Amino acid sequence: MPTIDIDRDAAHDAAQRELAKPIYPKASLTQRFHDWVDELLFRLVEKGSELPGGWFTIAVLLILLGAGLVVAIRVWQRMLRTRRGVDNPLFDGGQLSAATHRATAERLAAEGNWTTAIRHRLRAIARTLEETRVLEPAPGRTANELARDAGVRIPQLASEFAQAAAAFNDVTYGERPGTSAAYQMIADLDDHLRSGSAGGSPAADQSAALGPWAAVQ
Repeated sequence: MPTIDIDRDAAHDAAQRELAKPIYPKASLTQRFHDWVDELLFRLVEKGSELPGGWFTIAVLLILLGAGLVVAIRVWQRMLRTRRGVDNPLFDGGQLSAATHRATAERLAAEGNWTTAIRHRLRAIARTLEETRVLEPAPGRTANELARDAGVRIPQLASEFAQAAAAFNDVTYGERPGTSAAYQMIADLDDHLRSGSAGGSPAADQSAALGPWAAVQ
C-alpha cells in the first residue's frame, strides 16, 4: 500500500474540517475559546521561525499589543467616567458665596493644587452669576448646564463657558490632572465677569443696579 505523506499544515487543516462535520457534537463556547487559543498558539509556533528575529520579534509584538490594549482600556474607562460625571451637580454640598469659592481657589492655586482650584473657581463663577441674578439658582445644576445657561444669557462668552465646564469635568470626573493654564483660563473668565466688561457687576449686594447686565436680564 503506498504511503500517504502530508505535511503538518495539511494534517491540521484536515483534522479541523473533519471535526467540523455535523456528526460530531458541537463544542461549548468555552471549548471554542480554548480551541481558538490553541489554534493561535499553533500558528505562532508555526510562523515564529519564519519571521525576522524569530520569537524575539513575536515577543516584542505581543508586548506592544498588550501595552496598546491597556492604554485603550484606560482611555475608555476615563471617557466612561467623564460621561457619567457630567450628570453630577456642580456643587458638592454647602452654600458658599462666590467670594469664598474664589478665595479658596486662589489659595489652592498658590499651593499648586490646580485640580481643586479649578473646581472652586468655576463654582465662584456659578455663584457670581446667581448672586448678580443673571442666572436663577438651580439646585443640582451641572457644569455643562451652567455653561449652556450662561451661554444663552451671555452669548459672547458661550465658548469660554463651555471650555471652563470641560476643564472642570476633566479634573473632576476624567481623572486628568489640573494645570495652571486651565486654571488661568477659568480665572480670566471669572475676572472678566466681575470687571463688568461682559456686562457683569462684581458685587452681589449691588444686583439691583447691575447696569450693563440689564441687557441680558
